[in-house]
Amino acid sequence: MNLLEGVRVLDLSRMLAGPYGSMLLGDMGAEVIKIEEPDGGDPMRAMGPPFLPDGESAYFLAINRNKKSVAIDLTREAGRTVFLDLVREADVVWENFRPGVLERLGCEYGRLAALNPRLIMCSISAYGQAGPYRDWPAFDLALQAMGGAMSITGEAGGRPVRMGLPIGDLAGGMFGAFAVAGALYRRSGTGEGAYIDLSLLDCQVSLLTYIAQYFWTDARVPEPMGSGHTSVVPYQALATRDGHLIVAVFAEKFWARFCRAVDHPEWEHDPRFRTNRDRVANRDVLAPLVEAVFPARTTDEWLARFHAHDVPAAPVLTVDRVLSNPQVSHRGMVVEMRHPRHGPLPTLGTPIKVDGTPGLGVTPPPRLGEHTDEVIAQLLKYSSERIADLRRVGAIA
Repeated sequence: MNLLEGVRVLDLSRMLAGPYGSMLLGDMGAEVIKIEEPDGGDPMRAMGPPFLPDGESAYFLAINRNKKSVAIDLTREAGRTVFLDLVREADVVWENFRPGVLERLGCEYGRLAALNPRLIMCSISAYGQAGPYRDWPAFDLALQAMGGAMSITGEAGGRPVRMGLPIGDLAGGMFGAFAVAGALYRRSGTGEGAYIDLSLLDCQVSLLTYIAQYFWTDARVPEPMGSGHTSVVPYQALATRDGHLIVAVFAEKFWARFCRAVDHPEWEHDPRFRTNRDRVANRDVLAPLVEAVFPARTTDEWLARFHAHDVPAAPVLTVDRVLSNPQVSHRGMVVEMRHPRHGPLPTLGTPIKVDGTPGLGVTPPPRLGEHTDEVIAQLLKYSSERIADLRRVGAIA
């Protein structure tokens, strides 16, 4: 899958939101050149535990495949010169510094666009490049809190809980990747570059979707409902004899099938439960009745019954079971990455399949500065003597 073949991305990002998004661009065929500080590089290289035997971070391994690493000190004039030369050859600059950092380095979009008018720059920050919170520091937890997600996650009456996935960061990476793809499409017709100001808070607010519209409609402030749904009953996780599963009666046609599958056909015509609106109004009556049924059988026994009646149901899988699941395997979502020091390692595949192809092969994350000489010599045509001089003054590593 080479949707972005020929696109060159200079990736200045670190931590999670930025590297995850640039990895998505790399998965689609872009050449991603990770620009790192010579002294330590991306802080996620040291994030852990767990670590591989040589100390390589599993966290870093997960979000930096299919990239090259070039170590440049942007605080040195000679290092900035190298970077600006790379900008002339790039399609995209991808960064997640706090607002104002690139200006202080003399690498703001205006200067870069003057060198390369076709350049697309995506700046990912917590709260955006403008506004009263512009300079606040933030990580995923803060974004989940500020964006409303934590206020509706968890069980009713409990403390606020973050989603187990770092959705504050991951959403920013995904929004950024498709914004860049859109800007590249526009450029193909106009020749114009673009500056993308992507706020992680904006991304979280946009994910509120129908939840925000519900509030504007009835003025009720949403609260946590565990695995339940404001507008659908039954739609929840249920405890079986040996685990948990979910059922989702999201359309009226499934209600009669559900009643037959759980051996309570009388519920179908009970006036309290006849329609979904009735079931929502009588949630407090129906939910205990449904929950009392499920401990009688195992998860697999219930799943067999629901599938026989074509009722939407699924087991609640732990991560180990997800990664060994036959459907996940069939879809190529666990692939092998051949690591130069550790041999074959499992890693996640890409969900994007185009024309029946499962995606590109996976190359392991680069060592810090692994491609410095290669990129500078081949792309910028610097001589070996000039590269040695830059290394001697600490501009590159």
